[in-house]
Amino acid sequence: MTLTRERRIVTLQATPSLPRHVRIQFDPVRQAWSVLSPEKVFWPNDISLDILRRCDGKADVGTIIANLAAEYDAAEEDVAADVTAFLQEWSDNLLVKL
Repeated sequence: MTLTRERRIVTLQATPSLPRHVRIQFDPVRQAWSVLSPEKVFWPNDISLDILRRCDGKADVGTIIANLAAEYDAAEEDVAADVTAFLQEWSDNLLVKL
């Protein structure tokens, strides 16, 4: 019997968080932030890192989008498309919980 996992879809009301097996850590050798998960290391760019740092399980996606739009002086619609696509991809790969 094969078990399948139901895909979680990013909504503005979702409150993303990092699962226990994922953590953000500074690598002093490379002088860069990394995202560690079992057997994988990711090197996010600054914007991706800003999104991930806001995934605390308290702020919803709508709030994250509004805060990033204000911080980067960008239109919320533009930020929303990028943030939801990023979170959906990371959720699909089990690196963010929704």
